[in-house]
Amino acid sequence: MANTVEPGNNAPNFELPNANDSSGGGTVSMSNVIGDKGGIIMFTCNHCPYVVGSEPRIENIAEKARESGLGFVGINSNDPVKYESDSWDNMVKRASRGMSYPYLHDEDQTVAVSYGAERTPEFYLVSSSGTVVYRGRMDDSPRDPSHASTSDLSDAIDELLNGKEISNPRTDSIGCSVKWKL
Repeated sequence: MANTVEPGNNAPNFELPNANDSSGGGTVSMSNVIGDKGGIIMFTCNHCPYVVGSEPRIENIAEKARESGLGFVGINSNDPVKYESDSWDNMVKRASRGMSYPYLHDEDQTVAVSYGAERTPEFYLVSSSGTVVYRGRMDDSPRDPSHASTSDLSDAIDELLNGKEISNPRTDSIGCSVKWKL
């Protein structure tokens, strides 16, 4: 993949349709995601067992983000032709089951390509100035929280909010591959 956004790079802009009416529907842009203290961009999907196993913890991270002045958004870039469970209609259904954050559809996959996203779930923590300060996983056991021995994303959030340098700005994401149209 030609583009890869790493810590220290600016987060690419986007404007995508939101499948989650309870979070405002319409379209959401990068400027809508970045809160007073920054934001979190998560590449996700409907079918990946790593995403499904992480849903309660993802909601906890989204709540922590909101309470701390960080925006939070999920982006589904998977090919819905190959994976019908990732279609717009199925995104709307998933969002209606209590998702608290915007759930965006990257139908042409340009946002995933611009970020160099590789996995679901994969997280980008962005400062209020638009600089990526962390890229990677939530923790080391997305399918089973009882086996998690790290809290990489949460640690990075705490460091950002406390004005500290991110001690571990890049971790390898654990999850399913993005399902490309190619």
